[in-house]
Amino acid sequence: MSSSRLTTADLVRVSLLGIGARKLRAALSVLGIAIGIAAIVCVLGISQSSAAGLQHELDRLGTNLLTVQPGESLTGDQSTLPLSAEQTLTNAPYVQQVSGIAPVSGTVLRNQRIGSIITGGIGIKAARPNLPSALHGKVAQGVFLNAATSDYPVTVLGAVAAQRLGITTLRPDTAVRVGGKTFTVAGILAPIELAPDIDRSALIGFAEAERAFRVDGSAATVYLRTDPDHVGEAAKTLAAAANPAHPDLVSVSQPSAALSAQLAAKKTFNGLLLGLGAVAVLVGAIGIANVMVISVLERRSEIGLRRALGATRGHIGGQFVGESLALALLGGLAGCALGTLVTVGYAHYKHWEAVIPATALPLGLAGSLLIGTIAGLYPAARAARLPPTQALAR
Repeated sequence: MSSSRLTTADLVRVSLLGIGARKLRAALSVLGIAIGIAAIVCVLGISQSSAAGLQHELDRLGTNLLTVQPGESLTGDQSTLPLSAEQTLTNAPYVQQVSGIAPVSGTVLRNQRIGSIITGGIGIKAARPNLPSALHGKVAQGVFLNAATSDYPVTVLGAVAAQRLGITTLRPDTAVRVGGKTFTVAGILAPIELAPDIDRSALIGFAEAERAFRVDGSAATVYLRTDPDHVGEAAKTLAAAANPAHPDLVSVSQPSAALSAQLAAKKTFNGLLLGLGAVAVLVGAIGIANVMVISVLERRSEIGLRRALGATRGHIGGQFVGESLALALLGGLAGCALGTLVTVGYAHYKHWEAVIPATALPLGLAGSLLIGTIAGLYPAARAARLPPTQALAR
């Protein structure tokens, strides 16, 4: 008597028939795995896309921008930078570019009919003509201050300031009230990520600030571009260069450090999300195991009949493992597709380049197959051990 045989093709066909006979239950099992795999693909894809976008932003803005500001004394009083601070900082080691700003007391209003208390949070700052160059900023409309316009009542608005003042299109006669005086608006800046305070300001020339508002001409904040390869070394010398007599009263910071910290925070948060995705996959695996156990109980007569017709324990076990693998594979494929679509859509919404890690999809499929195998082992073993006479008796 020849031994019973079950080819791979037969095993696949029998497994798919078993799934097809219970479509709703199979769909729910597939959904559980799909959600878990999609969550993992999304976390990996969105985190990589976000990191790539943030890294691109850092590369564009540069990490070599440093700011020098007056610090606080031991008594908590706010200090000031010496009048010579900008000049001495220009001569500091590794410094390539220096540009200072100074606050000006007053309000910025759209016109004289607007109440003085409706400031919109817009400040006034005296600025050097090379400020956009130092900050890697751009003028969205018009032109920035230059050597000529810095001597006259001319202002350039930050992106947020222009929005709050309702100025969307610049015309030759566009003017605003700056500190109670009428200033012609020469330009509007594009958003400057590393200096958001500039976005909320109306910028005027130092010469006009001295003449109209009695500003002493010293900078309160100095922006510096340093040699990208020696940012750390430059930072160590700036306090002494800005205020040789009291370097302890000078604060030196790196605006791009906030973006770098944001990138590190994203990576930490992504680890938590990956853990949640793994939990979702585990829940899906438990769902498959539960479905397969119930299937064994419901199909005792089928198992007994197949055993009576010559099917071996290996055939029965292989069938149930095959069904579990098929469910997991369908869930893995659906999850990978869903995760990819969500990642691409979210990256497009955020104006990032969509990045799907090369290992995300293969790992997702491999993980689903592993989960399917593990989830199907116990039900398969239980089905294989079922005696034919006992199964047929029911």
